Amino acid sequence: MSLAKALNEALRTSLEDDPKVLIQGEDVGRLGGVFRITDGLQKDFGEDRVTDSPLAESGIVGTSIGLALRGFRPVVEIQFDGFVFPAFNQIVTQLAKMHARSLGKVKLPVVVRMPYGGGIGAIEHHSESPEAYFMHTAGLKVVSPSNASDGYWMLRQAIESDDPVIFLEPKRRYWDKSEVDLSAPALPLHRAHVVREGGDLTVVAYGPMVKLALEAAEVAAEEGRSLEVVDLRSLSPIDFDTVQTSVEKTGRLIVVHEAPVFTGPGAEVAARIQERCFYSLESPILRVGGYHAPYPPARLEEEYLPNIDRVLLAVDRSLSY
Repeated sequence: MSLAKALNEALRTSLEDDPKVLIQGEDVGRLGGVFRITDGLQKDFGEDRVTDSPLAESGIVGTSIGLALRGFRPVVEIQFDGFVFPAFNQIVTQLAKMHARSLGKVKLPVVVRMPYGGGIGAIEHHSESPEAYFMHTAGLKVVSPSNASDGYWMLRQAIESDDPVIFLEPKRRYWDKSEVDLSAPALPLHRAHVVREGGDLTVVAYGPMVKLALEAAEVAAEEGRSLEVVDLRSLSPIDFDTVQTSVEKTGRLIVVHEAPVFTGPGAEVAARIQERCFYSLESPILRVGGYHAPYPPARLEEEYLPNIDRVLLAVDRSLSY
């Protein structure tokens, strides 16, 4: 099953299981979404539960907050990563804070779905990685699946959660296929997963970069180097325990993500693991990511995005100590 199909199945199952689940967003109904993630859902569940919204992201999220306050579980789609910023005020000043503001009396079970990242030959507002903004905001959960199985179960778990969840979907992986076990989730929503065992060096990634990390590990293995790959899955909270266990075994860490390296998600991982694993580290923690520059035109994005060569160069640097 592809990641896109798995997400569609997760939404369908959630709509079937809970009449309080609603979906809204730009073109999510009749069209089925730009990437067809909501394809067929309005036809089967009606316009009252799968609603085409105006082109107004602040209104989409603001409406979802009101619906959540009335007992519903809204799932809203932001059509592209770069379109989220008109809704940023609603997300960080209302959605993230009402639970604490009410001393825990108010719950806001809202899922904000957002395709993110590059690699599809699109322009800047269709290819960005804004996850650090939301990680920095207390009160939000932030997660990103890297494969179809995680996509299915993590979206269902996010919808069932009483916390507001920013659900980041790696758009370049929508059409990648993998096995999906529909009987039970493999892991809790915020648990990291060691997707490849190794002994020489730990590579941490999430979302679109997990596949790249695994490809780099395959190439490194041909050179006699054993890389352990950890899929974070959750960016807030981060399962530092799983990363720590891996780094204490390998003694080395590289963090890979598409977001800019400067104050990016890898900075927090590097800082926390340096605190926890100082006496286990054999080399400095390295980060491979996007550059501190606006996302480039499509013809240049391959120069901007991390690739196998950049990851393997970091592996060489780390192992040279």
